Amino acid sequence: MAMLKLLDEVKAMLDREHKPDGDNIGVNNGLAAGQTVMHLHMHLIPRYSGDRADPRGGVRWVLPDNAAYWKAEN
Repeated sequence: MAMLKLLDEVKAMLDREHKPDGDNIGVNNGLAAGQTVMHLHMHLIPRYSGDRADPRGGVRWVLPDNAAYWKAEN
């Protein structure tokens, strides 16, 4: 409940100060879901119309240059 309350507070601040057109909110839970930092955390990413040519796929490709960061480890 505390994380959801904080999410609401941070989203309200981002909306007020940066006026995004939308948001991606995500949690990766477990290796099969792509979790690489093994503690509970949330991602709140403000989005703007036109920030990506094709926003489908949500958070996975918000930063396409960083999307495959794990490949550097292999």
